[in-house]
Amino acid sequence: MPAAAPTWDPAQYLRHAGHRARPFTDLLARVPDLPGAPARIADLGCGPGNLTALLAARWPTARITGYDNSPEMLDKAHADHEGPTPGGGRLDFGHADVRTWTPDEPHDLIVSNATLQWVPGHAERLADWVAGLKPGGTLAFQVPGNFDAPSHRLMRELAGSPRRRGRLDGTLRHADAVLTPGAYHERLTSLGCTADVWETTYLHLLQGEDPVLDWVKGTGLRPVLTALADDLEEREAFLAEYRAALREAYPAGPHGTPFPFRRVFAVARKESR
Repeated sequence: MPAAAPTWDPAQYLRHAGHRARPFTDLLARVPDLPGAPARIADLGCGPGNLTALLAARWPTARITGYDNSPEMLDKAHADHEGPTPGGGRLDFGHADVRTWTPDEPHDLIVSNATLQWVPGHAERLADWVAGLKPGGTLAFQVPGNFDAPSHRLMRELAGSPRRRGRLDGTLRHADAVLTPGAYHERLTSLGCTADVWETTYLHLLQGEDPVLDWVKGTGLRPVLTALADDLEEREAFLAEYRAALREAYPAGPHGTPFPFRRVFAVARKESR
């Protein structure tokens, strides 16, 4: 049986908003000029909308729609960011499943930040999204490439222990979550795009007590927290074991806790006609 979709907590996710924003700004910096004015832009997996708002800063006249399937995230986005933008554009948010979403009109830019790793088979959707771009339009996305890092490996080991295997089977993904940079490049160029694909490992210096646990509580740990939501004793036992393992894997230093995080980026420009 497939695992239940994770329940999201916008407040927890935003606790590390500054660190989480940097890959998105680095991605946008490589997006070329867009063909339309005003541009039509979609943000797939917009979360609480704080990063979607950066699109309006880059393209002030654009019509921008952020899509997500989390009611909690969308409520936060609607409340904090929806409406006319200072440059004369418009920022809206809507419910959509990235597994099936297809543009209903030609887009100048389709962007996705740290979302596609949650979408099984997302590489098969790239062709639909490129097809939905205007000539000269861009598909840009960023995904975590840290599934072999201790933060994820330890989580999988605990979830796969004999004590929890039956309860948490299929909750966490690994090998099929994202492709290699080379595989993304091959797929995008085969679709007729000029592709720019790269990877970066950020060394975040996190503050506070158990900051790596605090980080993953907002993202990668959500499926486990959702699966154990009706068993608080087991949930706390899992967190206690995981907390101890993370403290050993990511020891605090004199200035904070170093947290390496590898990410894979792709910017694909559709051929102009």
